[in-house]
Formats: sequence, C-alpha cells, structure tokens
Amino acid sequence: MSKLKIILNGIIKENPTLVLVLGTCPTLAVTTLAVNGLGMGLTAMLVLIGSNVVISLLKNIIPDKVRIPAYIVVIAAFVTVIGFLVQAYFPDIYNALGIFLPLITVNCIILGRAEMFANKNTVLDSLCDGIGMGLGFTLALVVIGSVREIFGMGTWFGITLTANLFDSMTIFSLAPGGFFVFGCVIALTNKLTKGRVLKNHQEGGCAGCPAAASCAALHGGESQCVKAGEKEE
Repeated sequence: MSKLKIILNGIIKENPTLVLVLGTCPTLAVTTLAVNGLGMGLTAMLVLIGSNVVISLLKNIIPDKVRIPAYIVVIAAFVTVIGFLVQAYFPDIYNALGIFLPLITVNCIILGRAEMFANKNTVLDSLCDGIGMGLGFTLALVVIGSVREIFGMGTWFGITLTANLFDSMTIFSLAPGGFFVFGCVIALTNKLTKGRVLKNHQEGGCAGCPAAASCAALHGGESQCVKAGEKEE
C-alpha cells in the first residue's frame, strides 16, 4: 500500500469519527467551538503519530501478553508531554478541553491504531497512518464544531458571521444539538461516498468492514457481526 493511500484512508475511507464512529465522547463534548475541535484534533494527531512510531519500533520487543499495557504506557507518555506543552503555550485550549485532554490516553482511536496497524507495519507506514487518522479526526471535529458554533453562537473561530442573518440557536451548543449535527455529518459523508463503506460491509461481511480487525481483537479473535450472523442462522 502506498504512503499516500495510507494517509487518504484515514481521512476518507476509514475516517475514525465519521466512518468507524470511534472517539465519539470527545467529539460531542469539545465541539461546541470550532477552535476546540481543532485543538483536540491536532493534539490527538500528535499523540497518534508519536505512539504509532514508537510502538512500531518496539513491536518485536514487547511481549505479546503485555502489549496492551505497554501501548497504554507509551500513549500516556506522549499525552503527558503534549498536555504540558498545550498548557504552557495554549492555556485557553487546555482549559477548554479539560479532562478530555488526559483522557486521550484511553481514546479508542489511538489504542485501536496501535493494535490494528502499528503493531503489524513498518515505522514509516505507521507514521503515515498516524498522520492520516489524525487529519481525519481533526477534519471531522472542525466540521462538527464549525456547524455547532455558527448555528449556536453565530460565530466561527470567534468571528461574527450571522449577526444580521438569523438569531443563534442555543440548542446547537448543547448535547442534543451535538448529536444532531454528528448524525447529519455522518449522513452527509455517506451520501458523498455514495454509501460505498456501508455497501461493502453489507455485501462482504467482516471482510468489507474497515473495523473488522479491531473488532476481532476486542472480542477474542472473532468479529461480533460474525457471531450475530451465526445466531440468526
């Protein structure tokens, strides 16, 4: 697989938020403002890149029985360092992200890429995967945050846009508005890709699902959709 294709996979085909639907909690919590989404996305991308590279370098050294705890230690180290940097140079972003910044340590996107990709591929490929997944996550958060900020506050990155057009709707800054925008953006993504991801999953089962490997890893080597299919039969 080419390096460019690995990067594009994370942005479009396997977008962690809009296709794999991972990292939903921080997605809904921090996207009341576009700048918060940008801050969370870039922070997670830096952690993704660093942890992917280190785990790929150590994949032949880490014993298989303790690989998950080892991954968490590596990820936590990057989260701690980057958290200190954000606190020092971007205190407003640090305060806005709150508890969700240290919780990047257990973000399923980062741990999932460590298990699914970095553990099985070269350092350069793992670096590209971290960039692609990080860009995809950042793009999703900025889009969702932009919609919520424009309709909820009438601003975009702090710039007033809708003062003379329509009144802001507070619900977009609240949890229900977050769920609504999140669902609409996922639906729009599915429309723009002409439902190819969903179609591949339905026709090819787990073989066509971009989350098949991570699903199997979390459920004892067998995907839940396979088990569900056996029950139906």
